[in-house]
Amino acid sequence: MAQTLRKQVFTMADQSELVEEINELKSQRHAIILAHNYQLPEIQDIADALGDSLGLSRQAAATDAETIVFCGVHFMAESAKLLCPDKTVLMPDTGAGCPMADMITADQLREFKAQHPGAPVVAYVNTTAAVKAESDICCTSSNSVQVVRSLPEETILFVPDINLGDWTQEQVPEKNIIRYPGHCAPHLNIRPEFIRRLKEEHPEAVVMAHPECVKQVRDLADVITSTGGMVKFAAETDAKEMIVGTEQGLVYRLQQENPDKTFYPIQQALCPNMKKTTLPKVLGALKNMTGEITIAPEVADKARRSVERMIELG
Repeated sequence: MAQTLRKQVFTMADQSELVEEINELKSQRHAIILAHNYQLPEIQDIADALGDSLGLSRQAAATDAETIVFCGVHFMAESAKLLCPDKTVLMPDTGAGCPMADMITADQLREFKAQHPGAPVVAYVNTTAAVKAESDICCTSSNSVQVVRSLPEETILFVPDINLGDWTQEQVPEKNIIRYPGHCAPHLNIRPEFIRRLKEEHPEAVVMAHPECVKQVRDLADVITSTGGMVKFAAETDAKEMIVGTEQGLVYRLQQENPDKTFYPIQQALCPNMKKTTLPKVLGALKNMTGEITIAPEVADKARRSVERMIELG
């Protein structure tokens, strides 16, 4: 199944033609293409910048491009729009959503806050703009510990990923983190038995796990870090083999950047939404300027403060 999703039905000539058209339009539109680490290989190949949520947020904030083509899921494109309100942000497939982000609405967050008055809200960046607007500060999997430690309050609400919240609590035991019961299905699909089996097959391999994984998986890991952290670790480690405990799309980037090393994916860790963006859809977005992200001003102003507060932490 993974191979079916990874490969589009293009000949090499078709793909080259699509890429050439995309590059021409990108120049005409003064555009930049940002792609998440989980995107299809051919989308990663055309990106001006690859990264995790935090890295791409910073790229969006720093770019002088007039148009941002965001190859990821909806909340990511929204975050780019929040940081670049004067730029045009396009999504090649606006149907590429995030089920975890949909697990909490602004109304549900307001109810959660009412149950714990006075507690600040840390919202994982994997949330809608409406939820960010009801939060005090955002975080990503790479900086959740730093964000939580930056708050003076002892009790903190964390939404929506319970596993990232659990891992953050382990790192910051002095805080009382009340976690909302959301989750990421692809990371939930990474089971301890899959890690053990791969470890038996490749005993020299180092295990990397994303903090969105369940505790039983994290306990088997040698390294627990974000996708950006995995990219950095893979480049710096002396290990020649690594088991990659996150969505399998990251393996393509890791292998491209570290051809002398071997990476073993978890085949069950697949996000269909991350595979919806294709070369024809990128071309269509640039050609027709479709899939533009808009956010109501009253929501954007509040949500932007939560994201900017995270960015300011460095």
